[in-house]
Amino acid sequence: MTKSIAGVDIPDGVMAQAATDLIRGTESELMFHHALRAFLFGALTGYREHLTFDAELLYVGAMFHNVGLNVKYQRSAYRFEVDGANAARDFLRQHVVADGAIQEVWEAIALHTTPGIPEHMSPVVALLSAGVQMDVRGARYNEFTAQERDEIVQAWPRESDFKKKIIEVYARGMEHRPETTFASVNADVLDRWDPDYRRLNFCGLVLGSDWPN
Repeated sequence: MTKSIAGVDIPDGVMAQAATDLIRGTESELMFHHALRAFLFGALTGYREHLTFDAELLYVGAMFHNVGLNVKYQRSAYRFEVDGANAARDFLRQHVVADGAIQEVWEAIALHTTPGIPEHMSPVVALLSAGVQMDVRGARYNEFTAQERDEIVQAWPRESDFKKKIIEVYARGMEHRPETTFASVNADVLDRWDPDYRRLNFCGLVLGSDWPN
């Protein structure tokens, strides 16, 4: 693997290599490349904002952030983010990582699709979300230089029609557990993907509850 891209060194310690091998062997090339780009955009955000963060923890978070979409979790009743966070926690425990660091990665993965919260938390939590949001929906796109974007995409390409393909990956990873999309951006995915999906409405749940008034 390339050692440095767009001025960001790719973690290559034993734990990072193990994470790379695991994710490369279990996820599609589209999602593996997405994970790498998310790490790079997240790290660049950290450098630009002068944040102090553990690059290896951010890397592991990026590797695992979409694991919960895999077929292994088709029977899961959890949000896919929680499945990914739990998988990362198990992996980090195998590598004897401190409990505080494990919790930080867990939170980063669990909250990476929750806008408005991660940026107020620890750097790893904030930067994983920033990296993912940049690669998926172009959040803060113009805060990265054209050279940075080009180097990253050249190293880890976005497949043709990436936008539509990643929406499909999200949808297929959640279509069996639509109730987990309540109050999250995931509801938008199933709303577009599944014509029979009906999103839950918070106001409807309040007004329709068993409370008499």
